[in-house]
This record gives sequence, C-alpha cells and structure tokens, in this order.
Amino acid sequence: MRVLAVAMFAISCLFMAPAQAAEQSIIVLDASGSMWGQIGGKAKMEIARETLSAVLQSVPADSALGLMVYGHRDKGSCDDIELAIPPAVGTADKIRAFVKGINPKGKTPLSQAVREAAEALKYTEEKATVILVTDGLETCEADPCALANELEKNGVDFTAHVVGFGLTKEEGKQVACLAENTGGKYLQASDAKQLAEALKQTVVAAPKPVEKPAPAPAPAAVPQFNVIATSTLSEGGPPLGKDNNDVQWLFYKADASGQAEGDYLDNQYVGTYSTTLEPGSYVAQATLNNSIKKLAPFEVKPGVITKVAVNFDAAHLTVLPKRTPQDKKADDNARVDVAFGDYATTFYGTTKAYVAAGDVKLTGSLGAVTVEKTVAAKAGEKIETDLVIGAGMVVNRATYVAGGPPMESSEIFFEVVSPTMDINGARKSFNSTYGTGTTLEAPAGDLILTARLGSTRAEIPFSIKAGERKDVTINIQAGVLAVAAPDSDRIVVFDAKKDIQGNQKEISYGFGPEHKDTLPAGDYVVKLTFKGDKAPEDRPVTIKAGERSEMKVD
Repeated sequence: MRVLAVAMFAISCLFMAPAQAAEQSIIVLDASGSMWGQIGGKAKMEIARETLSAVLQSVPADSALGLMVYGHRDKGSCDDIELAIPPAVGTADKIRAFVKGINPKGKTPLSQAVREAAEALKYTEEKATVILVTDGLETCEADPCALANELEKNGVDFTAHVVGFGLTKEEGKQVACLAENTGGKYLQASDAKQLAEALKQTVVAAPKPVEKPAPAPAPAAVPQFNVIATSTLSEGGPPLGKDNNDVQWLFYKADASGQAEGDYLDNQYVGTYSTTLEPGSYVAQATLNNSIKKLAPFEVKPGVITKVAVNFDAAHLTVLPKRTPQDKKADDNARVDVAFGDYATTFYGTTKAYVAAGDVKLTGSLGAVTVEKTVAAKAGEKIETDLVIGAGMVVNRATYVAGGPPMESSEIFFEVVSPTMDINGARKSFNSTYGTGTTLEAPAGDLILTARLGSTRAEIPFSIKAGERKDVTINIQAGVLAVAAPDSDRIVVFDAKKDIQGNQKEISYGFGPEHKDTLPAGDYVVKLTFKGDKAPEDRPVTIKAGERSEMKVD
C-alpha cells in the first residue's frame, strides 16, 4: 500500500455519491512494513491514520463499510489477513480506532486479501465494491490481474478500485488491472502535495461512480472473430495458451507511419487471444508479466482472419533462496532482486518470473548478508536455480550479571560486527536492533555481538554457521544508579579513579533533580550542583552488577 490518503479519492467516489442501502464496501488496507517509509519526514502510517480519520467524517450515515487489513501481525506470513471490521452501517469510529493501533510489519498478499474481501461481501450474490490501498506490489505468488478476471466473471456486480502511492508507471500496471478488469478506477499519486490535492477533490467535487459499459451485441452478419493473437517464449515454441494470464494484450489503431495512436481499443490478459476488429491498420502491444514488451503491427482485411504472432524471446525462471545448499525449501524471509536489461523487480521467498533471454542478475539478501549470481537464460527454457545466501540467525539475549536472570529490555542495543578492525579501529557492522529476544541475520563465520545499555557497553565473540539459529547471551556486568536530588540543577557521574594528571573521566550527566543510568560495576563519584547559594557536593557510590543503587540527597 503506498498511502491511504489517495485512497480517500476512491472512497469518496463511492460514498459521496448517492448511496444505495443494499450496497456494501470494504477497504483493503496494506499494513506491510513499507508503511514505515516517510513522506516529507512523516511516516506513511501516520498520514494514513490522520487522513482516514478525516475522510470517515464524510461517509454517509447509511453506508455499509468494512475494513480488511494485511501485513500487520506477522513479518513473514502470506496468510496475515484480517477482516478487522465486517461491513455494516455506522462503522466509522470502529475503523478509525482499529487503524490507530496498526503496527506495519509484514508482506503484501494483496490478491488474497481482495479475494477474501469479495467473499465477505458475498460478491456472487450481491453488488460488492472493494477499495484496495497499496504502497507495494504482490509478494505472495499471486496474480492480481487473473483474480480481477475471476471476480468479474463470477460476481453479480463486482467492482474494485485501486489506490497506489509512489508506484512507477510500469509498477502501477501490475495492480491497475484489478480496477480496469472490474470496471473500477486506478488512482496514483507521487508526493504529499498530490495526496492533499486528491483530498480537496473528494471534498469539493466528488467524481461520478464508474459505470461498466454494457457489452455490445455482435452483429449477426459478422463472424465470431477475425483476429487471432498468439504469443510464445521462443521462435516456433508452444503458444502461451488461453489458460495463461501472464500476457497483457493492448490493441491500438495505427497512424500513417504504422505507430500506435490514441487510446487502446481492447485490453485482455491471456496467452492466446481472439477478437473482432474493423478493417484497417493496427498495432498489437503484448507485455509478458509487466516486464517484457513487444509490438506487432498488422492489417485487418474484410472477410479474412488475421493472425498476429509475438515471440517474447524469454525464459521462465524459478529461484529458491536458501541459507544452505542442503535446505529443501526456500526461506520466505529472503529478498530476491531480479534484473535484466533495464528492468528490475523484487520478490520474497520462492521467486517465479519471466525473464528476457540473456544474462539475468540475481541478488539474494537476508539482512546485511548478500550474494549475487548471474544466470544465462535461453529463450523458451524453464530455469530452476538455488540462490544460497549463507546466513545464520542470532537470537540476542543479555544479563546484568553472570548467571543472573535474563534481562527483559527494549532499550538495549545489539549489533553484530566483524572481529577485526580497519586501519581506523572500526569494525564492520552487519546488522543491529533494539531489544532482548530479538533476532539478527548474520554471515557465517567468527563474529562479535555487542550490547549497549546506558553508559555500559559489552561484547562477546561467537561463531555461527549458515542455516544455524543461535542464542548468544552477553553479560554486561552492570547495575543501575538512580539519583534523586530535589534542589539540584545538574547531576554528573565521574569514574572514581583519577588519571596521572588527577583528572576523573566523566561517565554521564543529567539536568534537573533526577538522573538514572546503567553503569559498569565499579566505584564512581556523583557531583551535584544546586540552585541558589547551596554549595556543590561530591558523593561516592559503588555500583554492583545486577543491583540497583539509589542515592537520595535532601
């Protein structure tokens, strides 16, 4: 989902027009991890919450509205889809409250979410409308275009509107078909200004609902079709038949120079396509999986069936990203970037894609662990290849004292670094996170896990193998100092030891009457300065590992 603000344009299209009591709608809201991305310094999720809250105030009181959310509970699951609010009248406050508590984190199973929303609306029995709001493309091996054809075919009167934010024109085509194939609208915005403008449009002048054109009856004297368009992956190879919906056909009128002109006349997703066109010059544009595009000019003559053939010169690629060569299944958390020519796209887990013949660059990532591989693709072949990333998974744990109870803290900072230092004394960082019990992807080999909490820093060396999940516990050998001095304006903690010049090392400080810090076990001096004429004070304190020391100064 890229941002809900634009969604309001689609929602307004539905709800600011005269409502019919029998009609029901569901907003399908993308809550995948990318919603933490920012626009103008503000998280997209925050923009979504604020915008939805405002727009819901304009929804007619008799409109039946529901909310479907995905990607908000599980980081790596394609089944993380929830009908949060069933469609009903008067749900605005419930939707507003639910969206307020969303914590984006997961994948983008947008096709399955739209399907479940349609089923919740009983689309095969009643009129149903779904508004999909997405800031990303499908990541769960589903085809939104094929789904649109299915819902349109089986629905009584089904419509899907799609809202995308920040998608390129090519990316937009991969989800726009959900709207186009069901008679809905695809709306796109590229920045915060366009989001604001879309909201103005919904308030000032709501567009009329999209009406699906009635199919024109075929003239009795005209044959069933006079154009047959076929596509193949290689010259002379088997056609991509009627059951293959990875091919998009667009037919245009041709100008005097043989180039496509004007709007397209027809749009279908199918490998082999038959249609009827009036005599004249045309251009067929065939696109395979939104990545490989071919143009085929042709001429339609009276009484003749014209055959249009397109060879994509492509292969079908399956990539299994793994941690080790011995793994039987792909790792769903692995990111796979596929690039060929000037096209690039991203998948997670098992990757299936059509690629142009030639060199295909694969990049696999698990956290900061990255590998690259080049595959030579030949037209017409099916390629299956493993992409071994070679990462392990570190489970971060810590204690205040050796043998003590596990620490439970979301403030401790863990980082996996290299055991060697560069010429400047810095270690290479591979991954980092906050909180005990969290996990970090790490390259196989000898590494160091560091932990930082307050003024305490500790580290522990460890070794990990590719595919291994390993608990690593750091003893930070520290305690907590809490100082309360009601009249103080500054509290400074120094190391009790003095250097050869008689100076003490400043450890931490705070302004005001209170200061708390996590300190390595040892002896310290707390220097207090006070408001008014009260003289400064120095107070010694000893910090013991695993204990809390409280200093109260009257």
